[in-house]
Amino acid sequence: MEEKLKLTIAHLYPKLLNIYGDFGNVLTLKRRCGYRNIDCEIAQINTGDDIDISKYDIYFIGGGQDKQQIEVSKELQKHKESLRQAANDGRVFLAICGGYQLLGKYYQPHDGEKLLGIGILDAYTVAGNTRFIGNVTAETDFLEPKTLVGFENHAGLTYLEEGTAPLAKVVVGNGNNSKDGGEGGRKNNVFGTYLHGSVLPKNPHFADYLIKKALSVKYNRDIELEKLDDTIEMNAHNDLINKKY
Repeated sequence: MEEKLKLTIAHLYPKLLNIYGDFGNVLTLKRRCGYRNIDCEIAQINTGDDIDISKYDIYFIGGGQDKQQIEVSKELQKHKESLRQAANDGRVFLAICGGYQLLGKYYQPHDGEKLLGIGILDAYTVAGNTRFIGNVTAETDFLEPKTLVGFENHAGLTYLEEGTAPLAKVVVGNGNNSKDGGEGGRKNNVFGTYLHGSVLPKNPHFADYLIKKALSVKYNRDIELEKLDDTIEMNAHNDLINKKY
């Protein structure tokens, strides 16, 4: 009898960090699992909730404004060690914008105290004077096709340190800081990006990469995913390549 596969997603603080439709990323993972008869459960983790890392295969955290990031920063500190352990165990993390910043070491706003991150990405963010807004095209070295497309809207400048590589190289747009050509960060199975929009519906190959990674870690073997008809998704993807606005 064929083994029934299952993944469980921890959606971290969706009531605080869910700007620009970031929930669409979680929904995409669930739907793409469902199309393949892979069970996928979404568990919302809100302020005050415990996080039992033995239950979750994928962790997702979205973006938000500074006010919400302050609250989430404090909440994440309560779970810093367990989330670090989950990352060290190879669990998949996807973080968008403000959530990406809080997976790094810290975010320093223009006004106010430094917001501590949990340091599972070797990165830090400081508030800049310019807001980066527009479509982004970037190229990875681990996906096929190589391109990622999305929409950035951030003033934070993120700088990666040794131990964390860029998620992709910017072709159009600003990315992490408009200077070093990098977009997002990647360390083991932890992925951070400034791409909203949501990012995964327009990049189904990235969604499948995350699903495959999570399954391989959970079941300790390589699992091939059934190929889906992504004609519509890839038409949307290709239509946005190299568009600035």
